Amino acid sequence: VQLQESGPGLVKPSQTLSLTCTVSGGSISTTSYYWSWIRQPPGKGLEWIGYITYSGSTNYSPSLKSRISISRDTSKNQFTLQLTSVTPEDTAVYYCVRLSAYSYEYDYWGQGTQVTVSS
Repeated sequence: VQLQESGPGLVKPSQTLSLTCTVSGGSISTTSYYWSWIRQPPGKGLEWIGYITYSGSTNYSPSLKSRISISRDTSKNQFTLQLTSVTPEDTAVYYCVRLSAYSYEYDYWGQGTQVTVSS
């Protein structure tokens, strides 16, 4: 399984960040996997953003819930993160990751994409 993030590397404050994860080697509709977004701000640890399940249900970080939307396109085997009203504090490396619902382990990661919020 391979995951690949894509999207703009630079976003202006107050705009909406949109990132897409393209999955190959496995279907995002396969039972028992959750398709997640995680980020790492500079000099800080990993922060869970949220996920969309194999059935299309979503779960978001409480601290980001008001600004997040995760959706999917099963025909393209992609899932997308939208984060509204971004600020410089949203600057981070963003990763898309597969989470096993059985073991609750993150077993496949994208390479990560740097997103900088700056005017």
